[in-house]
Amino acid sequence: MKAVKHLLLMVAGVAQLCGCSGVQILDFVTPSKGYIAHKDIAYGTHARQKLDVYVPEKPDPAGGVILFFYGGSWQKGSKDMYRFVAQNFASRGYVTVIADYRLYPEVYYPAFVEDGAQAVSWVHQHIGAYGGRSDNLFLAGHSAGAYIAVMLSLNESFLRAQGGDISWVRGTMGVAGPYDFLPFTDPNIQSIFSQTEDVKTQPITYANRSAPPLLLMSGDADEDVGVKNTEHLTAKLRGLGAPVTEKIYPGVGHIDIVLALASGFDHKAPTLSDMLAFIKTHSISNDR
Repeated sequence: MKAVKHLLLMVAGVAQLCGCSGVQILDFVTPSKGYIAHKDIAYGTHARQKLDVYVPEKPDPAGGVILFFYGGSWQKGSKDMYRFVAQNFASRGYVTVIADYRLYPEVYYPAFVEDGAQAVSWVHQHIGAYGGRSDNLFLAGHSAGAYIAVMLSLNESFLRAQGGDISWVRGTMGVAGPYDFLPFTDPNIQSIFSQTEDVKTQPITYANRSAPPLLLMSGDADEDVGVKNTEHLTAKLRGLGAPVTEKIYPGVGHIDIVLALASGFDHKAPTLSDMLAFIKTHSISNDR
């Protein structure tokens, strides 16, 4: 294990020097054992409407499923860069799905949230064939992906458009997500959300007491997505009586909080352990 950690730290250091993505470089050193990957499954007709399903060799008895959306400011990213997330959850028995979605400048809000809803619908209909239970589904995401997961959980209109409802979701985990980020200051972000009234683009606008349980995580050293996003949404949900758990990690930044989901990087933040505890608490197995 020490050797693995040393290798990961060395790779991350090289990534910083060469300007590569830290999460991208992690994929090359992620173990490929303990699961079977089913790649590039279409959940829609667009080239980016595809997902990967990671099926654990030793599945969770309750058939737990995690659908994860990655970040990238709604402008970049690929499911192929996040095998390290899938591996860590699949190795613990959870069927894990990583979904691509359409990006700006090809599309504007709400297209990527609509894609997220389509991915949820696909999982609901098909995950049984991969050993998962459609009634034990958890949504998760980092940064822009957390925005998608949380928006789907608060604004039910997206799932309804796919013939579903919020009962499809057992719980949602947002990692360093933007939920209350008006006014727009970045020109690209302003353009991404320019087709809709500003307030209607914010997840906090849709906070309601009927939301599924939420786990909202952030680092207080995050300079990309301020911790206020997590704090404001948590406060709003609590005021409404909605089930929400807040985790603020001291000294943790925007990338470290998701790198902590990689084997050997869990010392950076308790992201993984908090997510696993949340899933265990809200899994359907606890209803029996």
